[in-house]
Amino acid sequence: MKKRLTASRGFTLTELITAMAIMIFVVLAIGMALVDGQRGWNYMYNRVYSDVVTDGYVARRKFDAVLRKASREKFLIDSAGSWVEVYYHASDASTVVDRYARFYTAGGTLNIEYGQLNPTSTLTTETVCENVSSCTFEQLGRSIQMVLKLDNGTQTNTLITSAVTNN
Repeated sequence: MKKRLTASRGFTLTELITAMAIMIFVVLAIGMALVDGQRGWNYMYNRVYSDVVTDGYVARRKFDAVLRKASREKFLIDSAGSWVEVYYHASDASTVVDRYARFYTAGGTLNIEYGQLNPTSTLTTETVCENVSSCTFEQLGRSIQMVLKLDNGTQTNTLITSAVTNN
């Protein structure tokens, strides 16, 4: 009698299909994890570096810088809180308060107007930030508080900052 070969050299079709199904499942799971990680990264990146966040940083720093050099003796705040006007010295050698800075909103932007007092005239106006949905100012003791709400349609940011006039 002839001997039959009992040891097979290779894989059966069932073994190949099972191994491929397991590999496809593992590759899909890894792919889904990578896609989800990238989606989360993009979401957080857009939340941290969106224009409403950077506009908020700029507005806070500008508000703080202008108010810290302003005179503590006099400032004006609109009764509705829509603008604030602070007064400051044009230079360190100046003995009288002869300049002003006014924060106000117009057309979805926060602006600051610089001017001189005698004679009263506007020197420059600059846009501090855009995407402003509302902005209010109020006095809290010796400090002035700004509540700024920014909205670009996809993200909103509310910034509450206050500064004390120092001079």
